[in-house]
Order: sequence, then C-alpha cells, then structure tokens
Amino acid sequence: MKYRRKLLSLILDFLFPRPAPIISIQNMSADEIDQKIPRAREIDGEEGKALFDYRNELARQAIWEIKYRKNEKILGAFCKIFYEYMLGEIADEAIFSDFKNPILIPIPSSKNRLKERGYNQCELIAKELARIDAEKNFALCLDALEKIKDLPSQTSLKNRNERLSNLKGCFRAANPDKISGTNIILIDDVITTGATMSEAKKTLLNAGARQVLCFALAH
Repeated sequence: MKYRRKLLSLILDFLFPRPAPIISIQNMSADEIDQKIPRAREIDGEEGKALFDYRNELARQAIWEIKYRKNEKILGAFCKIFYEYMLGEIADEAIFSDFKNPILIPIPSSKNRLKERGYNQCELIAKELARIDAEKNFALCLDALEKIKDLPSQTSLKNRNERLSNLKGCFRAANPDKISGTNIILIDDVITTGATMSEAKKTLLNAGARQVLCFALAH
C-alpha cells in the first residue's frame, strides 16, 4: 500500500507538476512562511482558534498540498509555527482555567475516506505536533474519537446550519475511559463554519471530557 501511494505521488508529480508558489514555499523556512502568510481572522462563536488565513492563496495551496499530496516538507514547516502558536494560546487559557495534562486528538476520517485517501491529514498534523512536543506538554491519542458516518462533503453545503445537520451524530467516543475527566486539544486542518469542530467537541464533552480547546491550521 505504501509503495502504491509513493508510485501514485510520483505519477502525479510528473503529470501535474507542483505550481511555482508551492515549490517556493517548500524552500522557505518556518519563519519566512510565518512572515508571508497572514494570521487567521477571528472565528465567530466558540468553535476554536486558527493560525493562518485560508483566504490567502499561498496558505490555501500549501494546505491542499498537505491534505491531498501529503507534502511532508510543508507539513513540517507549518506544524513548527502551529506548535508555537498553540502553546501560546494554551498558556493563556491555563491562566483562567486548570487546563493541565491535555491529550491531543485529531478530527478523524471515516473508514471509507481513509481507505480512499490512504491517510488522515488531521492525524498527520497531530503526529507532527506530538513529534515536536515529545510529550512535554501533551500526549497524542488516536483512538479516542471516531467518525462513524460517511457523509457528503461539507464544502457542498451552503451554510452552518446545513453543515451542523449533515454532521449530527457522525462522531462517537471510541474509548470513553480515555476521555473522561481529561483536558483535550482537538486538531483540524481547516475551520470554515466551525460545524465539524462543534460536533466533535460536543461528542467529547458528552463522553466526560473536562475541557476541549479546538485548533486548526487555517480559517
């Protein structure tokens, strides 16, 4: 399977060469990327915080590289910035609440989507964050939350209410004992309306999570 994905990636690179902006961003340091891409605008409500502005063309192309081509170089650079951003936000939260010993949980993919793509981009992001952290500030947990419904793409829906309705009941606490009483950092690649984060957060809180902070690479 791994060989097939690598071969497919080589074929895609040959047939559809990466655009100049992607080649350019692959050659940038994390500091250069942070300077070139604007920070995300504030998200309405309490559905989380995001690092970069997804309306920015460079941010959008780079995240597509992570999501659809598993670009490890861009993933590493983005996660380096994302990690520092998250720690700052978590430190601020800890001033007002007892947010200690959190576990890191990525938004899961459905089994069909995982089989189709071969990986979950949110899990890739979470694993890279965990690698950088080396269990100094949080612990990675990949089997606490699962997506039990294979749903139409959220991008095909017009507004937040439609997206919330589409997502209702799509997540399940796979291991409630790992969730109960814990503080959780929930990770997604992109927050659009916040509907996905809202449903996943509700599932975790209903399973006994103490507090859930939601973060995404972009909004």
